[in-house]
Amino acid sequence: MSQHTDLIRAVLREKCPSHDDALCVLETALSLEQDPLDYCAITLGVGQAPTLERCANWAGLAHFDVVPRQMQGNYAPVRLEALADVRAFKIRLLDRDVLFCAPQFFELARLQLLVQAQPKLARRLCLVPANALRRFLVEASAEHLLTEARQGLARHWPMASANLELTTPARLTFVAGLFATVTLVLISSFFQSAVLFPVVALLLALPAAIRLASVLTYRKPALAHPEQRPPDEELPVYSVLIPLRDEAHMVPQLVAAMLALDYPHARLDIKFVVEARGRDTVDAIQPVLDRPQFTLIEVPHAAPLTKPKALDYALPLARGEFVVVFDAEDTPSPDQLWRTALLFRDNPDVHCIQAELIVDNAAESPLTSLFAGEYAGLFGVQLPALARWRLPIPLGGTSNHFRLSSLRRLGGWDPYNVTEDADLGVRLARSRHRVETLAVGTLEESPPNCTPGWPSGPDG
Repeated sequence: MSQHTDLIRAVLREKCPSHDDALCVLETALSLEQDPLDYCAITLGVGQAPTLERCANWAGLAHFDVVPRQMQGNYAPVRLEALADVRAFKIRLLDRDVLFCAPQFFELARLQLLVQAQPKLARRLCLVPANALRRFLVEASAEHLLTEARQGLARHWPMASANLELTTPARLTFVAGLFATVTLVLISSFFQSAVLFPVVALLLALPAAIRLASVLTYRKPALAHPEQRPPDEELPVYSVLIPLRDEAHMVPQLVAAMLALDYPHARLDIKFVVEARGRDTVDAIQPVLDRPQFTLIEVPHAAPLTKPKALDYALPLARGEFVVVFDAEDTPSPDQLWRTALLFRDNPDVHCIQAELIVDNAAESPLTSLFAGEYAGLFGVQLPALARWRLPIPLGGTSNHFRLSSLRRLGGWDPYNVTEDADLGVRLARSRHRVETLAVGTLEESPPNCTPGWPSGPDG
């Protein structure tokens, strides 16, 4: 135990002058089910870089803020889904093999004992921050991650992906059918209008009937909302994926919204997913990466340039039990994550929860007012009704929460589908995965006018 308290004192220095103080810090961290090094760096505010440097000095090991580049060896992992959990890898540096590692508290204590017993090991061990280690591995695995993002769903569920190329007969059949339909509509006024009118009326009335039924049968959401936030140690690690493209101006607002989340920072895994060519956005995010809950993932510039491809690229790197997608303009309710985590815990048959989207600039223009009304009806009334009737739910493009294991089993998002959210809702239904809605909302800004040329990349 004295070795462990010595390490705590080495990290905290003047903040922890005695053995008893160190023991109290250690017990507090373990009671919170948090690694003591993370507790010192995050909760007690020491910071990742100073914590790493003090740990290295205490253990008699070298340390780097980043992993050196241009080294020999193959360090791409065999299983991409395990990439987020890698904490050590061996590569060739100059004339020797060096193990770069980001050990946790008790692992570091064992390493120090090994180095004391075998001093030559110090020349083959080097400490690096966990975020820097993962960033290096992501860059080394970029080609494999890109291939998986493009082909993962097609390999997992071949007939469900929109990358299927239609054969010539299929194309000709579609064109012929479309031509016949248009012709029939044009000539219907001359004969058999009594037969065709009810068909057209039915096609128009059916969506309206579903909306009317959802209003007339409106009830409170099926899932009871938890009223009290549990202690930090009872909350799981939660991954947040935020796809961005050419949205550097939104980064300050977005970071403020993420910092306002009522969720323990040590259990947040927030990933900004940005196209590598969007340097302005990358540069805007760099200053906040000193916070351990934030990670930047640069997606290589390669077709298809879609939001779902960017999300699929980042999916193997998610570390949480649950994962949620937010857009750049989103401001989620601070209590949304912990309430959703408890709903998942209390309802093991639920695999996806769609939070309500609320337009916060409804008074800005007539168009934003229409958006606000549409969102209120869709997310506040219709989607809860579809969930209650166990019908497929067209998910929104943001604020949908998943069990990470379920999302991976489904193959993630379809990178070739521009309505990837609705497509995923259908695949959830086909797999008999229950989807529910959450009344705790996310504020979202709608476009104030009909601006042409919205981007089709990760934010579109």
